[in-house]
Amino acid sequence: MEAASQRRSDLVVLPRLNAIVDVGAAERAGWDPAELARAFLAGGARFLQLRAKSMPSGALLSLARDLTSRARDVGATLIVNDRADIARLAGADGVHLGQDDLPVAAARAILGPAAVIGKSTHTSDQLAVAAAEPIDYLAIGPVFGSSTKDTGYEPVGLEMVRRAASFGRPLVAIGGITIGNAMSVVEAGAASVAVIGDLLATRDPEARVRAYVKALAGASV
Repeated sequence: MEAASQRRSDLVVLPRLNAIVDVGAAERAGWDPAELARAFLAGGARFLQLRAKSMPSGALLSLARDLTSRARDVGATLIVNDRADIARLAGADGVHLGQDDLPVAAARAILGPAAVIGKSTHTSDQLAVAAAEPIDYLAIGPVFGSSTKDTGYEPVGLEMVRRAASFGRPLVAIGGITIGNAMSVVEAGAASVAVIGDLLATRDPEARVRAYVKALAGASV
């Protein structure tokens, strides 16, 4: 399975910025999630994740369909957090799984061989298990302290990012990432940085995303 999953990862090229449309964070900042996604895409984000921990399934499906259509119009990738069923029904590109979500094999059975599947990890043991599964990217975090996404884990720091990158799989890093420290995370080995709160740090998320895209475009690693 390791060889097969490694071959899968060779096919995936992740944009440097993973802009997370977190419904709760968006609403707290006074944004409609669909409009926030529009702003992210207008700013140049091409890798979106829809995260809605408490939204009812019907409303989530409607939102996922809307965001999938918006993403497809500009050639962006849209993945759904946790819900492989919603991702399939919405025609999204894939799903991002946490440690307590569906097993990867079950999500793959639901979504098919072409779907993008990522998995969150927080420890060395979780990394080793996930790296042997049929996923397209690993995720590690929280890298730094975060008030937006409570994982129940302490910050892992850049050294864990380096360790996660050593598995040779595309790596998404999340947790406390800002425009000021994002480059250090990429330099530590992350293919992509996932950001929630800092994209809402100003009243202009479109411009904020544009600034991230410009800054990360200079990464040579």
